[in-house]
Amino acid sequence: MTLAEALHTAQSRLREAGIDDAGLEAEVLLRHALDLDRAQLYARLHEGLDETHRADFQRLINRRVAHEPTAYIVGHKEFYGIDLEVTPDALVPRPETELLVDEALRVAPDGPCAIADVGTGCGAIAVALATRLPQAVIYAIDDSERALALAARNVERFGLTSHFRLLRGDLLDPLPEAVDLIVTNLPYVKTRDWEALPPEIREHEPRAALDSGPNGTEALERLLRVAPSYLRPKGRLLAEIAWDEGELLVEVARECFPRARVTIEKDLAGLDRILMIQT
Repeated sequence: MTLAEALHTAQSRLREAGIDDAGLEAEVLLRHALDLDRAQLYARLHEGLDETHRADFQRLINRRVAHEPTAYIVGHKEFYGIDLEVTPDALVPRPETELLVDEALRVAPDGPCAIADVGTGCGAIAVALATRLPQAVIYAIDDSERALALAARNVERFGLTSHFRLLRGDLLDPLPEAVDLIVTNLPYVKTRDWEALPPEIREHEPRAALDSGPNGTEALERLLRVAPSYLRPKGRLLAEIAWDEGELLVEVARECFPRARVTIEKDLAGLDRILMIQT
């Protein structure tokens, strides 16, 4: 069997299993099995696949057919141009969260500043910000010890340890000082919607990082109620939200920050995506 034949067979299996982008996913898994980049793979498609690598590739495809996320299978995921280590201890970073990074970079102070990333998970948002804000001190906060360990590895991987303080605790409780910017992608899935989620999410990603309760806003509402005392004058809070939660969260934000400017930023699909508070 050649690499091309193995790739074609794997693509067919993934399609039959209902996997979107079966062609790309099969390619990613074959590259992982062979430790090749894309150019190397396509230059060798005519070559034979030995039994050891064939068995390795088959195991990877079996895992994906069982709806395990590709990012967990290969152990990494690109986010904001950065290749991050990912494990089931934290969510797989989503492309839509890159808008949160865009907005944070747009409003972050020039020069030295302090930023809190609440619910940092694998550290995707915090690392993306740190690579572009060399004078920032970033507090990466999570209540999961295993998620923080994963974030620490990503921080070390990019040589950013001196910029970071990794803190374990609930929301802003462990924060030792007020900051200029709070960014967060806290859980915002409604409990009643959990069973309707794709098996990649429902069966493999940490539920505590997704399910926020009956309204889907419970985690962020708790953060909004404690955040005022943790923001410096002219500070900002940016939070990723679900498309249908903006109206409620704007109301809560205005209650908690009565003198602040509260707005919603929409994503490329025109849906509510980022809650923005400017004190």
